[in-house]
Amino acid sequence: MSLDSQEQLKKFLEKSQEVLILIPENPSGDAIGSAWALYFFLEKIKLVPTIAFANHLSSKFDFLPKPERILTEISGARDFVLSFDTTRNNITNLRSETKEGHFNIYLTPEKGSIDPRDFSFILAKFKYNLVIVLDSPDLEKLGKIYESNSDLFFEVPVVNIDYRSNNENFGQINLVDVTASSCSEILNTFLENSALATLDETISQCLLSGIISATESFQKKNTTPRALLAAANLMDKGANQQEIIRWLYKTQPLNVLKLWGRIMAKLNWDEKDQIVWSEISVEDFVQSRSSAEDLYAILEKLRENYSEGRVFIALYNDTPFSSIAVIKSSDSNLLEKLLSTTNGKLHGDVLETRVDIPSLTETGQIIVQKIKQLVVPTK
Repeated sequence: MSLDSQEQLKKFLEKSQEVLILIPENPSGDAIGSAWALYFFLEKIKLVPTIAFANHLSSKFDFLPKPERILTEISGARDFVLSFDTTRNNITNLRSETKEGHFNIYLTPEKGSIDPRDFSFILAKFKYNLVIVLDSPDLEKLGKIYESNSDLFFEVPVVNIDYRSNNENFGQINLVDVTASSCSEILNTFLENSALATLDETISQCLLSGIISATESFQKKNTTPRALLAAANLMDKGANQQEIIRWLYKTQPLNVLKLWGRIMAKLNWDEKDQIVWSEISVEDFVQSRSSAEDLYAILEKLRENYSEGRVFIALYNDTPFSSIAVIKSSDSNLLEKLLSTTNGKLHGDVLETRVDIPSLTETGQIIVQKIKQLVVPTK
C-alpha cells in the first residue's frame, strides 16, 4: 500500500539529519510562523535545521524566539572535491597555503612527477538531506535562493507545503491542502499526527502566530472551524494569543509610524475601483528614518484600515530617473495579470515593479490605469 503524503514526510524526516527550510522572499507572517515552528520541532527531534530566505524580515516578529541558523543566501551547502587518481602514483604528502590572493595546494608524489590527467574536479553532494518549502506556490517565489541554487532542487528531495489552489506541486512530496487557512494549520496537523514529538509552548506560539497572521486575527473568509480548533488547541499548549495580536497588529516601530503618517497625508483613494495609493519622497524616508523595506508594513496597515480597498500602492524613486511601485492586494489573480504586463517581481501578495519615469505622479497614473483595465476589461 502506498503511503500518503504525511507518512512519506515522516519517513523522510526519520532518515534525515540536516534539513533546509525555505520560505519566499519578504515572507508573510504565515511563512515565518510555520518556518520557525518547524525549525524548533526539528531541533526537538535531534535534527539540524536551517532556515533560508532572501530579503526582508519585519521587526514585528521580534517577539518570537529566533532560530540560530537563518541564512539569506545558501553558501557552503556543498563541497568541491579535487580528486587525484592514485592507482599509478600515490601521494605521500600534502600541504596548503594562502598567498597573494591564491589558495595553493602542494602535493608530493611517491615517484616521479604528477600527471595532470590524474586530476579531476568533482562536485560533492549537498550537505542537506531534505528541503522543505513553505508557503510558496512555485519555486520562483523563493527569489535569489532558487535562482542561485537551482541544482539543489534536482539533487535533494523537496517537500512542498502550501494551501493555495495554484500551487504547482513541485515537490517529491506535496502537502497541499486548499481547504486549509494557512501553512501553519497544515503543519500543525502534520506535527500532531506524526507523534515524533509533542508541541511545546515555543512551537505552539509560532504556529498560532502564523494562523493569526494568515486569517488576519480570524477575520478573513479563510477562517474555518478547523483553523479555530487548531488555534484553541495551540492556546491550550501555551500559545499567547493576546501577545501575538499586540505585536502583529497593535505595535509598530516609531520610524514606521512616522512614515505611515507622511503617507496618510498624501493618500489618494479611487472609490469606484477600490484603489488606494500614495507617493513617498526621499525626504519622507529621511525625516522618518525609514527605508523602502518598511513599505511592506505600511501597506499592510493601510489594508487593515481601508477594508473597502482592493489594491494598495506605494510609489517612490529608486533612482533620479525611475520609480518603483509596490502593489499589495489579496487578489492573487489580479497580481498575476499585472505581473504579466510589467517587468516586476511578485513576493506573496505584493508586486514590485520599476517604471523608467522619474515622476511619481505620472507613474501612479500609469499603474492605476493598468489596474483599472485589468479589473474591468475593456470591451
